[in-house]
This record gives sequence, C-alpha cells and structure tokens, in this order.
Amino acid sequence: MRINKYIAQAGIASRRKADQLIADGNVFVNGAVLKEPGYDVKEGDVIEVNGRKVETQTKKIYLALHKPVGFVTTVKDDLDRPTVMDLLTDVEGRVFPVGRLDYNTSGLLILTNDGDFAYKLTHPKHELPKTYRARVAGVLSREKCARLRRGIDIGGFVTSPAKVEIIRAYPRSTIVDITIHEGKNRQVRKMFKAVGNNVQELHRTAVGNVRLGHLAEGHYRKLTREEIDYLKNC
Repeated sequence: MRINKYIAQAGIASRRKADQLIADGNVFVNGAVLKEPGYDVKEGDVIEVNGRKVETQTKKIYLALHKPVGFVTTVKDDLDRPTVMDLLTDVEGRVFPVGRLDYNTSGLLILTNDGDFAYKLTHPKHELPKTYRARVAGVLSREKCARLRRGIDIGGFVTSPAKVEIIRAYPRSTIVDITIHEGKNRQVRKMFKAVGNNVQELHRTAVGNVRLGHLAEGHYRKLTREEIDYLKNC
C-alpha cells in the first residue's frame, strides 16, 4: 500500500496532507526519515508520523461538527490555540477535519478517519457545493449579486458561478446565502470584499445536501448512512 494511503487509513491526515508531511520530513520508516513519496509499505514496516507510531484503523468514523468561532481547523496548532479536536470528547479513534473553516467562521465541519473519503470531498474535480450564510456590511445590490453569480476575480483566480440569495436587508448590512463549489482560502470573504461588502459574520450551513440543521454549537453527531453514501457518490 502506498505510504500516503497508509497514513490516511490510519486516520492521521488526508492523502494530500500525508504527502506534505512526507515532503516536510515528518514521516519515518523503520527509524529513518522517508525520502520517497511513492514508497509502498511492506509487512513489518514501522511507520511513524511526528514521532508517533502509525497503525491502520478498521472502523470508519464520519462526524458532523458545529464549529464555533475561535477554534482552528487543525489537529494541532503551533500557536497553542484551541482546535476543533478539543471539542471531541468521546470519539473512539483518531479523526481529522475534511477541509477547513477559518478561525472566525462557524458552522458545519466534517471529520473522519477515512482518507479516501476525505480526498474525494476535497478534490476540486468533484465540485461539492458548500453553502454559507453571511452578514456583510452595507447594501448588496442586484448588480453586485449578478457579479457574484457570474464569477468574480478574487486576486489571480476567477471563481465559478455562485448561487446567491438575499435573506434580509438592513440599512447598514445584508444577510445573504451563498453557495460555492471551490474551496480557496477565505474564498467567500474575498468574493464579498471584491464587490465592496466586507463580511462581518460567516457561517457554513451545508456541505452538499448534508445540513447543519439544529446541531448545537460545539456539538457533533455521526453522519447518517444516507449522508455517508451521498457524499461518497456525489
């Protein structure tokens, strides 16, 4: 089995992140730092990542978490900030976040120990839609909505057409739902900034057809069999 897949199946990270761990010199095989990203794990090999022995897991875990503002979407943070892993109190087995929500964004985050599942959900070719509810400063005009729906340059990258729906307009702010297909860093914030309406609050409500619903902030639940099958096949 290829080393990145082995690490992913152990619930350490997605295959893409595993490749980065290898490139950074954080993966050891039989006591020596691994320099071959395409290495195939052999029977009897001792694999370590960041000083921890890796063993593959058999039971797959799929969770939906309501991430609060003030948590980073990572397994461990170098600045010792709270991470989403601190919210998981009774999960049997290691899991990792699928994709990310930034520090100041709340809402639906999926976690798993299934590396192939995570890879599919984050790979650009699958174009999995993600829906956010945002409060933006000022009035979001029809013309600005049209620009967002067509796709907009956010600095060297033109976004795909987005679905945009005004929920409520106030004199100094607007509540809006937006659905995008890409996952560029801080993409939604950059899109609204590009039309002159800075994001004041941002909350992810859905990943594809999997919705956050009434899940309380800081709490999590297992994905249903139907949700898992949908995400694997979408």
